[in-house]
Amino acid sequence: MTLQEILSLPELEGKLINQAKTQGFVTAMAAAPHSLDPHEWLPFLWGGEEVAPFSDGEQFECYIEQVIALWNQYRPELMNNQWQWPESCALDEEEIVTEQTRDFCEGLLQGWQLSRDDWEAIMPEDSQDNALLGGVLLSLTMLYDPETSIATLAEQGIEGLEQFEEIFNAMPTMLCGLTMRGMQLVEDGE
Repeated sequence: MTLQEILSLPELEGKLINQAKTQGFVTAMAAAPHSLDPHEWLPFLWGGEEVAPFSDGEQFECYIEQVIALWNQYRPELMNNQWQWPESCALDEEEIVTEQTRDFCEGLLQGWQLSRDDWEAIMPEDSQDNALLGGVLLSLTMLYDPETSIATLAEQGIEGLEQFEEIFNAMPTMLCGLTMRGMQLVEDGE
């Protein structure tokens, strides 16, 4: 079963975060400077409950395999500057970004919270690296909430729509760059 097939099962409806949020969350885990054990972060995919919402052990195993497969795909892609947006994520003429893009960004920002201390330890507030981290987080936040971002830009006299396309297109490079810099800082610090 694919991840989407598992997430579509009626008995799991509303019990797991959707596919785009899952992809974003797993991307955050794959980008983290220190690998976190999946047992530490998997429960966040079902709202942080101790017990997974699966009544069928085989489905649960399949779900975990799919999630770990995403991590195994994203980690080397991020470390080798090859990561790309999931296919479902795109820009949208009316809404600026698709709902899947917003969900992906939300999942990534939620995942970042888990590894935040690790990031802040290697990229302290007054460092150049912190500007890189801040830029990636600001860009993700803008894509997650484009209406607020447009209003804020407009207050500063900036017409912002084309900037979203630039940010969206730059995000793979930004995330890969951040991941690679994080890895380098961890190696240098050991």
